[in-house]
Amino acid sequence: MKKICVLGLGYIGLPTASIFATNGFEVVGVDTNNSVIHLLKNGKVHIEEPGLKTLVQAALNSKNLKISSKPEAADVFIIAVPTPFKEDKKPDLSFIESATRSILPLLKKGNLVILESTSPPGTTTKVVGEILKETELKIGEEIYLAHCPERVLPGQILKELIENDRVIGGINKKSSELTADLYKTVIQGKIYITDATTAEMVKLIENTYRDLNIAFANELSIICEKIGINVWEVIELANKHPRVNIHNPGPGVGGHCLAVDPWFIVSEFPKEARLIQAARLINDMMPELVTNKIINIIKGIENPKVTILGLAYKGDVDDIRESPAIKVIEHLKSNREIPDIQIAIYDPHVKYSNYELSSFEEAFKNTDLIAVLTDHKEFKYLDPEEVIKLVRRPSILDTKNCLNPMKWINSGFNVS
Repeated sequence: MKKICVLGLGYIGLPTASIFATNGFEVVGVDTNNSVIHLLKNGKVHIEEPGLKTLVQAALNSKNLKISSKPEAADVFIIAVPTPFKEDKKPDLSFIESATRSILPLLKKGNLVILESTSPPGTTTKVVGEILKETELKIGEEIYLAHCPERVLPGQILKELIENDRVIGGINKKSSELTADLYKTVIQGKIYITDATTAEMVKLIENTYRDLNIAFANELSIICEKIGINVWEVIELANKHPRVNIHNPGPGVGGHCLAVDPWFIVSEFPKEARLIQAARLINDMMPELVTNKIINIIKGIENPKVTILGLAYKGDVDDIRESPAIKVIEHLKSNREIPDIQIAIYDPHVKYSNYELSSFEEAFKNTDLIAVLTDHKEFKYLDPEEVIKLVRRPSILDTKNCLNPMKWINSGFNVS
């Protein structure tokens, strides 16, 4: 299998296509976003990820990577399109369906179709498999199908795509073997073979486990605040126990995985997934709680200005998908208690968003409250002596515990 067609050039599809291309495969990377196509054809990338631009340029220069708006005939088709959820928290599989249908005219005997997109249990067989049957080729005998989810962390995608273990679930033994043979050429981690539905569930519960842990931490933060004690100290000391590993609380949970994947389980099993749903609801309510804190701090100030530090969902990345910061901003805009809030947003990593981003000086000038919602390294090294010269009121809310509180207090700030 020498030619690969990758559908979707986002956070997973683009590095996957580039890795295969730099390992000698002929790769066609497909995306429906014209601006993404234009950037990539000019050697630029639309994603901030260490080493990605260099990798993409190497793949393009090797002539092994071709960027296109339409799929081409290939030996392998990798579907790496988004799987968001709808307003009712039900999974939106329209991108997977559309991508699968786009390759139907191109499929021939011996082809392998791999779904990398994170999906609800049964998607590979019941959605992709059913659509592929329209070719009248025998699934599992004439064309092969498998699910091979990624297991990577933004900021470390290139390293983890190569080094992390992989779970591969084919619809039959031959599908699994062909997929394993393909990925063995580019990854160093171990490969574990199972069926497609099990592979789908494994990916979902990996992220759901972390979401549950964060929900526990967030619930602890609410309780500790009522008691009047420091939740960060409580968790740090509890984690001294050799069998305790509590995650950190924060303004909510974002990203395309942790904030989405648990809902895929809940949507399929609403009566059974009660703990999972409760954890999701806790994490989903955190932006509103943060908003209430902000409102209480600036209450009584005429024409207050709030500076939001960080639009990305986590530190040192540009990914704003499901970001808690966005939800806080929307809550602030729609609040009725203080309708005249001026909001400035500063994020040195985010380049593309629907929000107007301020420069460093514009963000801090004459502000009444600085709200840290993302733990970018740049924020950790801010000089409070310089910042206090710009603000109107020296007040800061650190929801990520990324600042040195005594340093800011000694500079004249009220820290909460």
